[in-house]
Amino acid sequence: MKRGLIAATGVVAMLVSVAACGSSDDKDEKSGADGFKGETLTLWAMDGSAPEGWTKAVQAEFEKKTGAKLKIEIQQWNGIQQKVTTALSESSPPDVIEIGNTHTPAYAQTGGLAELGDLKKTIGADWSASLNKSAVYDGKQYAAPWFAASRVVIYNKKVWADAGIKETPRTRADFFKALEAIEKKTDAEPIYMPGQNWYFFDGLTIGAGAELVKKDGDTWVSNLADPKVGKAMDIYKQYQSFSKAPKDKDEATPQQAEIFAKGKTGAFIGMGWEAATAIKANPAIEKEIGYFTIPGETADKPEGVFLGGSNLAVAAGSEKQELAEEFLKIALSDAFEGQLAKEGGVIPNKESLQTVLKGNAPAEAAAPAAKSGGTTPLIPEWAAVENPPNPIKTYMTAVLNGKSHAEAAESVEDELNKRLSQEQ
Repeated sequence: MKRGLIAATGVVAMLVSVAACGSSDDKDEKSGADGFKGETLTLWAMDGSAPEGWTKAVQAEFEKKTGAKLKIEIQQWNGIQQKVTTALSESSPPDVIEIGNTHTPAYAQTGGLAELGDLKKTIGADWSASLNKSAVYDGKQYAAPWFAASRVVIYNKKVWADAGIKETPRTRADFFKALEAIEKKTDAEPIYMPGQNWYFFDGLTIGAGAELVKKDGDTWVSNLADPKVGKAMDIYKQYQSFSKAPKDKDEATPQQAEIFAKGKTGAFIGMGWEAATAIKANPAIEKEIGYFTIPGETADKPEGVFLGGSNLAVAAGSEKQELAEEFLKIALSDAFEGQLAKEGGVIPNKESLQTVLKGNAPAEAAAPAAKSGGTTPLIPEWAAVENPPNPIKTYMTAVLNGKSHAEAAESVEDELNKRLSQEQ
């Protein structure tokens, strides 16, 4: 899986026609092994999402069960939204497509995805609600949750030991006390927290129960001025007060893992895979790296997190709807979903399958927060908001530089509303 920042970007409007459903007689003819013999199902999977072992096993099971062939075409993330948009508007689209969870509403809105309500009833009764939310648009199931990933605390064990910290914190207050100890007792920067780590901030808004947008009649508009958003920003500001990172940069400018690799930083909040970036920059730091769940206000509930991930969808224009659903039943079964999570180190679509992550430290740290995690607003109109310069990042920097929450929210409201009103 590509464990980068999975976020909604611009999606061009499209119109597609839903292929006519086969008759009940067709279904009877195709039931059982070899019922689809001679057919080929095309799956578009993103680079890094489908581990080799999982891919071979699913392909073998699918071909054994259906008699059909599975053609897997690996896609690159760069430019994928436009490529999928174009493909879904053509007469012969790929049958099954991996799509970013926050992209799903835009494709569903334009008619590009088949409804999967029956599949949800058949195999999805215990899909995690937090992961499945992005697969639903306008009350209808347009995709199936496949996997997710979220941020964790990545910390330097030596720095924490030098500060006399013996246990990882279970509450936000305990975390701040640990950062204070590092600040007082060591020469390390307690936490690297640039001013525009937007996805961490989005997680804080989820934890605060805040909504970034609201309806004004039939139009979505900014809700950034909501006091709940201000509460989330106050928490962010407290984290940032322990950091020397620039207030007008994000976690990729420079790469926060490379800063951490120097050994003079107590912790940073990032994706588990970012530890590998630090190790590549300084192999000696590997033995000092630890992970823990981002703690929330109370010990029984972790901090809210942004759940980046992927759904599997069936193209509305595919002529192989029944075969596509047979593939999804196999790929999303407990056996193969568990294998995907274990091999790929991702959060599976069922809480009951999280036990397979045992032994994978970053994945184990991420899993507890999945239940209370969420995403950016699941509306097609959100796509334009995060195009640079992201006005919410501008808001964050303004608050950190001294503006009140209300003043900073007002300063970007017009731009945010302008982007929300852009046609998709």
